[in-house]
Amino acid sequence: MKYRSPLEDMRFALSALAGLPQILSLPEFDGITADVVDAVLDENGRFAEQALAPLNRKGDTHPAQWAAGEVRSSPGFAEAFGQFVQAGWQGLNHSRQLGGQGLPKMVAAAASENINAANLSFSLCPLLTDGVIEALATVGSPEQQALYIPAMLSGRFTGTMNLTEPQAGSDLAQVRTMAHPQEDGSWRLSGQKIFITWGEHDMAENIVHLVLARTPDAPEGVKGISLFIVPKFLVQADGSPGARNDVWCASLEHKLGIHGSPTAVLLYGSGKGEVGEGAVGFLVGERHQGLKYMFVMMNAARYAVGLQGVALSERARQAAEAYARERVQGQALQGSSEPVAIIRHPDVQRMLLTMRALTEGARALAYVAAGAHDLGHFHPDDGQRREHGALYEFMVPVVKAFCTETAVEVSSLAIQVHGGTGFIEESGVAQYYRDARILPIYEGTTGIQANDFLGRKLLHDGGAVAGALAAAMRSTLEALDAADAHPEDAAALTLVRQGLAQGVQAWEQAFTEVLGQARGGHWDSAFLSSVPALMLAGTVLAGWQMARAALHCSRERTRGRPLALHARKMASCAAYAAYIMPRAGAWAGSVAAGAVMAHHTGVLFD
Repeated sequence: MKYRSPLEDMRFALSALAGLPQILSLPEFDGITADVVDAVLDENGRFAEQALAPLNRKGDTHPAQWAAGEVRSSPGFAEAFGQFVQAGWQGLNHSRQLGGQGLPKMVAAAASENINAANLSFSLCPLLTDGVIEALATVGSPEQQALYIPAMLSGRFTGTMNLTEPQAGSDLAQVRTMAHPQEDGSWRLSGQKIFITWGEHDMAENIVHLVLARTPDAPEGVKGISLFIVPKFLVQADGSPGARNDVWCASLEHKLGIHGSPTAVLLYGSGKGEVGEGAVGFLVGERHQGLKYMFVMMNAARYAVGLQGVALSERARQAAEAYARERVQGQALQGSSEPVAIIRHPDVQRMLLTMRALTEGARALAYVAAGAHDLGHFHPDDGQRREHGALYEFMVPVVKAFCTETAVEVSSLAIQVHGGTGFIEESGVAQYYRDARILPIYEGTTGIQANDFLGRKLLHDGGAVAGALAAAMRSTLEALDAADAHPEDAAALTLVRQGLAQGVQAWEQAFTEVLGQARGGHWDSAFLSSVPALMLAGTVLAGWQMARAALHCSRERTRGRPLALHARKMASCAAYAAYIMPRAGAWAGSVAAGAVMAHHTGVLFD
């Protein structure tokens, strides 16, 4: 089944929900018009469909290959990467001052969704490179920025982040890679890093590793971690690769999915390079501030992984719907005694509607978050920047967790729609499920996102952003009450209104409860409730965007400007209210049960 870029729904989410016209009016984006955005998305969709999507299956069946410390990428990937960077996709939302194209994050988000949907394994390489660019642009020295960022934007270099070690996992306080100072101001690193996405490959002439390590004078724990640039080849003054550094790929991981993406075990200081023993590295910023700096890259990556969830959901949804239209099996309940396509069967329709509602809700959630990022960085008013910046920070763990868990559900439903055929690898949909399963794990599991959401978001501001969002959702409820609904939309709008009302009530009850647990010092109860609270947030916020979408479509139809899109969108919005929004009440119930469950977990696991 061929991938088709969902440009119509992307444009709807950008303009009707995420506020693209407002973003384009900001001084930062002077000269970038709606026509420019349309042209970018059209070309991006063409590239994703024609250059990347055909390689998706090849990457799965012909993974990257390791030999003697070097890695050869999957067939066609290197050529596609050359086309990718030549077209300028790597620099889409990086500032023009750094050599990027300076488009809004929300436009880059839509383009990134297409790249991810077409070929998730491929997309991980530019995703990590984007994170390195953002980290160095934020905390790197002017010399480091000049040496590395233009080369990454041009595709000559790619980037990775090196956090995890065998004994550490997600507990970065246990990092043991060491960095020793040298007389020339450089450092020598020794240690091992695992799970390094695109840590070794043949698609670019150099790889820039951002590495967390300890210095000899470092205190214990996360406060003793520093951040270093360790290039595969040392970079000479003219920007060309020099001596081979002492960082080597010992092996590649054998994984459930994303086979086309080489996941490397990297050794620092094995003595195999041209620089002597110890990988040459360069300190970024100040000593012992590495984790704080790495969070710049990690936050960008967490949002980007959330987009991958949207993308895989879209790819799986398209495959399931196409199959359901073609597969003839069974008779219709009414109107025909002949075998019909399974899309005529009510339960298949329910699954397809659920997939569509989840995918479109997740897309709207992610794009609205990107719009908050753009306003948080570029709005001329300081107060508005702070307000939208706080909203974006609040939404990052929500986007990461909700959209990735959604991808697992939607890709699983795609297999179910295919029936036994879906369980067979030749159908192709099994790959989407296998690829999707990593998304709720890397860049911080759903549980880690929930800890961040509760500890650094809800508790940090005392629930201020959550309260502001509740007020905004209640305003949408008022607008739904006052709407002059198109006759064909009245029943759907009633359903949407009921769903949003249930969601807002669950939101207010759950966050009052979990904040009370934490403020009362009942940490076990609060953190047992953190994932339910986070998933409730994603469920309700995505449902809110679907309610806004329904309101917009009905208004357009009432004004005599109906489009086929509006009718399809209304069906998706009604499906979200019917099949997804009731989950909010269940999540709220789980939050309320936190105190009881804390007692029982103590009995079972202490």
